[in-house]
Amino acid sequence: MAESGRQPPSDSLEETPPTTHNFMIPKKEINTVPDMGKWKRSQAYADYIGFILTLNEGVKGKKLTCEYKVSEAINKLVALLNILDRWIDETPPMDQPSRFGNKAFRTWYAKLDQEAENLVATVVPSHLAAAVPEVALYLKESVGNPTRIDYGTGHEAAFAAFLCCLCKIGVLRVDDQMAIVFKVFNRYLEVMRKLQKTYRMEPAGSQGVWGLDDFQFLPFIWGSSQLIGTKEDSSSLFPKHPCLEPRHFVDEKAVNENHKDYMFLECILFITEMKTGPFAEHSNQLWNISAVPSWSKVNQGLIRMYKAECLEKFPVIQHFKFGSLLPIQPVMSS
Repeated sequence: MAESGRQPPSDSLEETPPTTHNFMIPKKEINTVPDMGKWKRSQAYADYIGFILTLNEGVKGKKLTCEYKVSEAINKLVALLNILDRWIDETPPMDQPSRFGNKAFRTWYAKLDQEAENLVATVVPSHLAAAVPEVALYLKESVGNPTRIDYGTGHEAAFAAFLCCLCKIGVLRVDDQMAIVFKVFNRYLEVMRKLQKTYRMEPAGSQGVWGLDDFQFLPFIWGSSQLIGTKEDSSSLFPKHPCLEPRHFVDEKAVNENHKDYMFLECILFITEMKTGPFAEHSNQLWNISAVPSWSKVNQGLIRMYKAECLEKFPVIQHFKFGSLLPIQPVMSS
């Protein structure tokens, strides 16, 4: 999947900057549509997509409920997300006339804005304290926009960038792969869903019925990788899920019985809770995916779609920030 001349994906999970590394507060670099070329040639793009694909391989054929290593750093990240969750309980929605965009989100966000560096400092060892302001910016960018009270795939990408940066400074390691997706990212999704429901957040840049989902994309990629191993993927060495083919995710019974094992089905469950009417009407793109014969083809197609619809779209990437860990500089040819 990684383009030629780019670092192999595995590198993006084990890089520790030297102690003399000059950290910096990430900033906006993509200001016009022609700037998108800089992004696609950048070290940041290579490392980001490498990180996504490395995790995609790491969870292939694995259930959310399977056993995996949980490091101290993973537990600290979950504790951080638990604090964000508690703050939602402490910041109830305001009584206001408009249906969407409850202004109490701004109060909740202001707390994160103020505390982000302190939160990240609980995860990052003291000898890497200089990295905290740089890494914390991605956490602040990952929860939605306080002005518009919206949330979308650009915010989700900021959280993936936050995790990628923690890998690059050595806080997270290669053997944390499954826990990064199953424990940390999954907990992040739970907190974001609670934010979306509590404050009635608008989908950022959603294409409505023609978009994959109003809010997320990555759990569909990693969730479809988890499901690789169905009988259509008969050449697979992974554990078989003979009862779960792509056509089954639009089946309410299959979703209810299996959502605790598979991230993809958790996403479907959330959509059906939030939307009414026939699935084919409110989630047309997903309905079309249910006709694909195997999960490996679904997974490959979603990676292509993510690149085209999220990573190569100016409205999404114009908000991405670049620093010393995810730099805008072009990839060095090997």
